[in-house]
Amino acid sequence: MSHDHDHDNELDPFAARVRALETILTQKGLIDPAAVDVIVDTYETKIGPRNGAKVVAKAWVDPDFATWLKRDATAAIGSLGYTGRQGEHMQAVFNTADTHNLIVCTLCSCYPWSVLGLPPVWYKAPPYRSRAVIDPRGVLEEFGLTLPATTRIRVWDSTAELRYLVVPMRPKGTEDWSEERLAELVTRDAMIGTGLARETA
Repeated sequence: MSHDHDHDNELDPFAARVRALETILTQKGLIDPAAVDVIVDTYETKIGPRNGAKVVAKAWVDPDFATWLKRDATAAIGSLGYTGRQGEHMQAVFNTADTHNLIVCTLCSCYPWSVLGLPPVWYKAPPYRSRAVIDPRGVLEEFGLTLPATTRIRVWDSTAELRYLVVPMRPKGTEDWSEERLAELVTRDAMIGTGLARETA
């Protein structure tokens, strides 16, 4: 029997259903795959991460906002207009010279869409979800982030009830920068904890 077609065995059941639905709608001419790709890219790399970057930049320049963000991240983030599904209950965790925070969802892929956009594929993958807890330092090194041995790594487990935002440390040499300029230094990975804010040139 011929068996030369692709399978979606690497997908979880929900993703496989989405892929099947997209295939059917495309075959019927009801959607354009290129348009879907643009929408996904917008939420994954433009709208979502930019929202979170603005939250981080405001925390860097406004001590009162940073205090509010630590105390009640949901309200502080909501004050900037970033609310909605997958971001109703938020907690911000701040990196320091001594502590680095890493976010994972060990049960599924809970993720704050309203501030970070769509989750990256690796965030939902079982290897990341299990190894981030067991060997966080090793996982970070695979992302190209080698921290000093003295740095404590704290892993936070997102749930359907509570999602996290990492506030990375502000890069040196940015004391006089505007919020808009600072936001350009904040990456999605820095807000998950698998990276740092970009350094200045």
